[in-house]
Amino acid sequence: MIKLRRLLILSHRYLGIVLSLMFVMWFVTGIGMIYSRGMPRLTPQTRLSRLSPLDLSSVHLSPSQAVEQGNLRRPEGRVTLLTVDGRPAYRFGESATVYADTGEYMTGIDSNGAARVAAEFLKVPQEKIHVAGQLTAPDQWTLTLTRLLPLYHLTVDDAAHTEIYVSPEAAEVVQVTTRPSRALAWVSTIPHFLYFASLRMSGQWARTMTWIPAAACVLAFLGIVLGIVQYRKKKPHVPYSGWMRWHYLTGIVFGVLTLTWAFSGLLSMEPWAWTEDDEVDRAVQQAFASDMENIDVFPGFDTAVWQGILHGRVAKEIEFARVLDEPSFIVRTSPEEQPLVGWPDGGHQPYFISRDPDSTRFVVPLNSMTERKEMIGTDVLVKRLESAHPGVPILEQTALTKYDSYYYSRDGQAPLPVVRMKFADAASTWVYLDPEVAQVVGQANKLNRWERWLYNGFHTLDFSFLYYNRPTWDGVVIVLSLGGTALSAIGLFMGLKRLRRGVRRTARVA
Repeated sequence: MIKLRRLLILSHRYLGIVLSLMFVMWFVTGIGMIYSRGMPRLTPQTRLSRLSPLDLSSVHLSPSQAVEQGNLRRPEGRVTLLTVDGRPAYRFGESATVYADTGEYMTGIDSNGAARVAAEFLKVPQEKIHVAGQLTAPDQWTLTLTRLLPLYHLTVDDAAHTEIYVSPEAAEVVQVTTRPSRALAWVSTIPHFLYFASLRMSGQWARTMTWIPAAACVLAFLGIVLGIVQYRKKKPHVPYSGWMRWHYLTGIVFGVLTLTWAFSGLLSMEPWAWTEDDEVDRAVQQAFASDMENIDVFPGFDTAVWQGILHGRVAKEIEFARVLDEPSFIVRTSPEEQPLVGWPDGGHQPYFISRDPDSTRFVVPLNSMTERKEMIGTDVLVKRLESAHPGVPILEQTALTKYDSYYYSRDGQAPLPVVRMKFADAASTWVYLDPEVAQVVGQANKLNRWERWLYNGFHTLDFSFLYYNRPTWDGVVIVLSLGGTALSAIGLFMGLKRLRRGVRRTARVA
């Protein structure tokens, strides 16, 4: 028993010397994560609010005519009409663009064009925009945008020291940062997740962020075991004094929290792919697909008709889609002004939840050319789901006007209302459908729901009674983080002292 206890003490001590600094950093930067929650990004809402209004009187071609004149193959993916570099244009997929006034295929823009696009986006004179270079490899702020490379990197003469990234292929802004948003990321997200560009690009980031938290779980678990083993029934209950006593006491109070935060942080990396089956069911996805397979059905634009449909609203983007197989226009108008830089809604999400609400959209069926006012009936959605999975019973269908425990968003970035369907399949799948456009906006199986509590519940304390009550939630998380910081900092201090004594002893012997 004495040998086992000594082994536990030595394992905890020397593992702590290695990892205590990581724990201190995680707890301190976790406070910053309350307000950043991830890397700064250009949100869909900000992008839409800053798109130039569509001039439908300048649209002289239908989508199919644009395909023909632009010498494109049959388009795949989304087809939208928007303003590109001051002109109405059809966008096929992510970047193939044909101007809707002349049928000219857009081959891309140069650095001067990128500066022009950035100036229009920010509503500043072009003289304030400076080209810093062209990225062929991602930098710290474009690590998730590699598929859009190359990008123009531009700086702005403004008080916020704004930096902006423009895709030359799409002639569109894809990322914006400011000095405050970059500073907040450097003291929160980047160190918290070791989200350094060099590490991310090395291919070792996922492995590093799996094994370090795994070792941290071992350290925290050993500390809890030692806290129990070393406790005395008779006074004094704590067999330590000085800093060691404080480390023991803070460990008793905050040790379990430290373990659960380390463990849930490990789960954010989805180690060993234990919940890798989290993609939207393909049969369901196909049943509610919105991409148009035949855009020939859409005619050219009649300005007078569209003036009547818009009723004075400003159209920013029009998507050519099918809603339950019916050709339709999904019209997105201008939302209220949005913050220039946005943040993710809560960090890691272990299953698919849409975070792109279209609060200013409406649907215009092609056969009526009038705005549809009613939501699609639940019974219609149920029949479509039943056809996607014949023989699999639907246990429940519920219309939600508020978030539940698995489909939720503190910032309201998950669209409402939705219809929740529960399948009686082996995976116990729940599907969430948007009844306005008949699209899947969420899906979670039983493993995803377990991970939701094991990760989000433990790591961000997103329990409904607390998560939406701010600043109460902020205060609770900050206090717990400070307690974890104290525990880890004391351990780090004692570890460094012991390490220094060991170095001096070795030096004297030598």
